[in-house]
Amino acid sequence: MSMGAYDEDEHERREQQASKVDTDFDDERTIYHGEVEYDSGDSAEDLLDTFEQIKSE
Repeated sequence: MSMGAYDEDEHERREQQASKVDTDFDDERTIYHGEVEYDSGDSAEDLLDTFEQIKSE
């Protein structure tokens, strides 16, 4: 077998593998119900003051 023939066969084999689509996966989405709350506890001014203190150190 010549090297050129091997390359062509290998190329065709890889093309066939690449063209297959795997549909053996679960396509159901998980739905979550609930609430999310964010409470930083600080006002914007307090956060800016803290930032300025950190920058000055």
